[in-house]
Amino acid sequence: MSRSLNLGILAHVDAGKTSLTERLLHATGVIGDLGSVDDGSTVTDSLELERRRGITIKAAVASFDVGDVSVNLIDTPGHSDFIAEVERVLGVLDGAVLVISAVEGVQPQTRVLMRVLQRLRIPTLLFVNKIDRRGAQCATLLASIADLLTPNIVALGDVREPGTATADFVPFDARDAAFRAMLLDRLTALDDDLLSAYVEDEGAVTARRLRRALAAQSRRARLHPVFFGSAITGAGVGQLLRGIRELLPRASDDVEGPACATVFKMERGAAGEPIAYVRVHSGTLRIRDRIKYGSRGDSREGRVTSIAVFERGASVPGNEVGAGSIAKVWGLHGIRIGDVIGDVIGDVVGDATSQRPAHYFTPPSLETVVVPRTERDRPLLHPALTLLAEQDPLINLRQDDVRREISVSLYGEVQKEVVQATLAEQFGVEVDFRPTTTICVERVLGVGTAEERIKQDGNPFLAGIGLRVEPGEAGSGIRFGYEIELGSLPIAFHKAIEETVHAVLREGLHGWQVMDARVTLTYSGYWPRQSAMHQGFNKAFSSTAGDFRNLTPLVLTDALRAAGTAVREPIHRFRAEVPADVFGTLLPVLTKLRAVPRESSVAGGTYVVDGDIPAGRVHELEQLLPPLTRGSGVLESAFDHFSDVTGPPPERARTDLNPLDRKEYLLRLSRRVG
Repeated sequence: MSRSLNLGILAHVDAGKTSLTERLLHATGVIGDLGSVDDGSTVTDSLELERRRGITIKAAVASFDVGDVSVNLIDTPGHSDFIAEVERVLGVLDGAVLVISAVEGVQPQTRVLMRVLQRLRIPTLLFVNKIDRRGAQCATLLASIADLLTPNIVALGDVREPGTATADFVPFDARDAAFRAMLLDRLTALDDDLLSAYVEDEGAVTARRLRRALAAQSRRARLHPVFFGSAITGAGVGQLLRGIRELLPRASDDVEGPACATVFKMERGAAGEPIAYVRVHSGTLRIRDRIKYGSRGDSREGRVTSIAVFERGASVPGNEVGAGSIAKVWGLHGIRIGDVIGDVIGDVVGDATSQRPAHYFTPPSLETVVVPRTERDRPLLHPALTLLAEQDPLINLRQDDVRREISVSLYGEVQKEVVQATLAEQFGVEVDFRPTTTICVERVLGVGTAEERIKQDGNPFLAGIGLRVEPGEAGSGIRFGYEIELGSLPIAFHKAIEETVHAVLREGLHGWQVMDARVTLTYSGYWPRQSAMHQGFNKAFSSTAGDFRNLTPLVLTDALRAAGTAVREPIHRFRAEVPADVFGTLLPVLTKLRAVPRESSVAGGTYVVDGDIPAGRVHELEQLLPPLTRGSGVLESAFDHFSDVTGPPPERARTDLNPLDRKEYLLRLSRRVG
């Protein structure tokens, strides 16, 4: 019986990830002719924009069989600007292949990806690509991998004639004394039973037992086998396929359980219909099934109208999809990335995913305003961006109704160019962008309270609310709690207050999102549903959920004022490697960019500088480093922490009614209601 394996291919941009995907499909007979990234003819880079730019922008799924294992292969973007696409894939993987260039070596994105793969304990094979290229490294690269990625590696072979067109991967023989000694050293450090067997009788530890022990530790993500090869020539790909089959775990999903799946990608069909890419965790999804879907606290219901499963490189129509598999599903309107499908929302998958971090990678730290080039395109812009945000929720549309502006969140300038090209090509909307700005956050400084009672002190709403705001623990998010008896207020009013609290804190005193705070409902009052004599419901005498939604922003803002907030900006930790003779020139540049060097060291003729730099200045450093170092400088950076802004805090324009100005808030609210 064929078993499933959901496999991710990950790498730094240009390491050869998509070329390797193409070679794997060719080696397993799925495609007859190899495509080329340069020619835009690969199977997984299906978007015209991907073909033209030669980079992967969206995750793509293909499939092939290796013996009795059916592999669903997911090719992911390598450029750091599209890390959100990688993040959505990680939750559906059984194993991964991390591709490293033998020429460029361990690159910044390689390190970021490996850290996350280790944190999530995803079994990972390492494939060193481009051994046929001039300058290919082997032994020195292994040392670099052990130093920069993980020491828990074991090379399963050596390279013959590296840097030439005839370069090839030569697997070690488990009977070879040197390889056996190295393998025993790695495995006995992780396997007590193997160590005991070796101590009692070294001869009893056969090559077959060593291979089984290697597979067991690899499947537990405790050891990472290393293969060498070339996606262009095919060297080493056969051995990698054998490793995928023998050293990675199969999907261990519940075949007999209730139908349950998660959505990791969205796209639109030719008629604009939503298509959800799902990983099935348990049971079976079938056409015409009427099922629930959504997230915790937001459940919908719909009927599956069509299913496509992945077979031999392509998606083909199917009647059902079972546990462990990946498929495309039609018919579930309003479905979103991250939604759970099935009658077990919040149980089978919800409880597991609730323990995961909100993001494996850092959310975008940059923001820009999208400006249509003509007024004719203005009404088309928001619907187009909404569809893009459906496929990438971290774009995080922010509409300012007062200024008629739409902002999007970004990871970098390349993503901005892709958004611009996509809007023009797919939606016919030509846009420009305002200068990119940094997305800051606000943290609560102290404890603040506020309270408003019905018909007192100018309260125009039939609602009474008391709130306390105080700092929360780092990473805790917004926590809402109660100091009143839950039965003292109708449940609809509770929900209205809590939902509004979360909405208001998306724009703090300075317009930035408030992070990590506790909000407690300390008082409530309402007028029960009443009717005038011989008449029906009368709003003039009865509180509604709308009263609580409208009053909450005023009370919460007053409490926030009393507590005070500080604006914090995102800070990246960077590492720059530069020739020793330009080190003195680099330091003034770092100072100008508000970067703070923390450590520096010398390795041969190279200076290595570690430090902190504001996220908004990273792009400038990336542009300045090549001319400064004659093209030999290397920079890597990743989000590290938030730091209080020095000087006057930057202000962010509010997008809706402004509760900081009570008079204006009530005036605009009355006009909106009217």
